[in-house]
Amino acid sequence: MSEDPDIDDLERRMNGAIEALKREFAGLRTGRASTSLLEPLTVEAYGSEMPINQVATLGAPEPRMLTVQVWDRSNVKAVERAIRESALGLNPASDGQLIRVPIPELSEERRTELARVAHRYAEQARVAVRNVRRDGMDKLKHMERAGDLSQDEQHLWSEEVQELTDRFVKEIDSAVDVKESEIMQV
Repeated sequence: MSEDPDIDDLERRMNGAIEALKREFAGLRTGRASTSLLEPLTVEAYGSEMPINQVATLGAPEPRMLTVQVWDRSNVKAVERAIRESALGLNPASDGQLIRVPIPELSEERRTELARVAHRYAEQARVAVRNVRRDGMDKLKHMERAGDLSQDEQHLWSEEVQELTDRFVKEIDSAVDVKESEIMQV
């Protein structure tokens, strides 16, 4: 084959989607309260969307309580709103610049809701993997048009990209199944 498309780059980017999914899943803790629960949240502060850990310090002083120490008093309402409007079903209470976030005991309804959130995260990861696949396929078509690949080579590389995509989608599916069973476990 004349010039190989960068399959390693596609694999690295798909791995990035898996790593992001694992970080999001870490925030869906079922037992003890964890600051990773709030880390994916963004806050409208200083005229832009910022990660919550760039405007506040997150803490877990008790097993069923998170604290958010907001650095700038003007951002307290925005942080509180971001927590309340997240899909996490939490009800924060502010006390000056400290926001207390009680973690409710998981009811069957709450477990189902968390499982839905896990499925939503998994779908975002699948979409990211498919976007990487599309980029790879577009590059292959471009290389074929430019004369860098023959039609047969382009077809073989396309199959390899598809197999890579299928492998990563399968990995996402198994990760969401594991997380769902962890969430639903009483």
